[in-house]
Amino acid sequence: MAQGLIEVERKFVPGPGTEERLQELGGSLEHQIIFRDTYYDTPELNLMRSDHWLRRREGSGWELKCPGAVGVSGTHTKYLELTSDPAIVARLCQVLEAEGLGTGGVAAVLGPLGLQEVASFVTKRSSWKLLFSGTDEEEPPLRVDLDTADFGYAVGEVEALVREETEVPCALEKIQSLSKMLGVPAQERAPAKLIVYLQRFRPQDYQRLLQVDSSREEPQGTKHPDSNVG
Repeated sequence: MAQGLIEVERKFVPGPGTEERLQELGGSLEHQIIFRDTYYDTPELNLMRSDHWLRRREGSGWELKCPGAVGVSGTHTKYLELTSDPAIVARLCQVLEAEGLGTGGVAAVLGPLGLQEVASFVTKRSSWKLLFSGTDEEEPPLRVDLDTADFGYAVGEVEALVREETEVPCALEKIQSLSKMLGVPAQERAPAKLIVYLQRFRPQDYQRLLQVDSSREEPQGTKHPDSNVG
């Protein structure tokens, strides 16, 4: 079963000069795309409340973001990304304490697991990549995504994908360095698109997430989903 990649990321609020600054730093625009993300959970948000974020991206398929190992906090988040149906179904069954659902795909277990759509929105994304000077050319570059959701929220994300836990500290250092070069305040915390969507359109669900850990200023999602979460 595929273990997936470890996503280390930091979200930030992009400014009018962010793209120009990326060009100055040697970044290149990879592509600009428009896509729809749809997130699923139980009515009680059992997945999100356990920091699991299930989404289906139009044209890309299913993804489940799971919490990474402890030790990453502050302005950064770390998630394990599962993209194969068997791995996603196995983890869903584990988190939701379900058994005997067979080997069907994710769509086949939505009903049995009580999962339903909780958010759906369209994002316009500009994706940039940047390789640090002096970095081994075989290492994957950092990616910077600049997103604008169809409900008016804009957020940026600096992301590194690694395969091993031992690579996470180096990825964090690179993300922190690039964020500083982009002029991102050291302690800035920008919520994911999904979190802002829930805050604006499903405030009761948003409050439910806040109650999970009152010591957190914002739920951590991609968020990932789309947790970014997303």
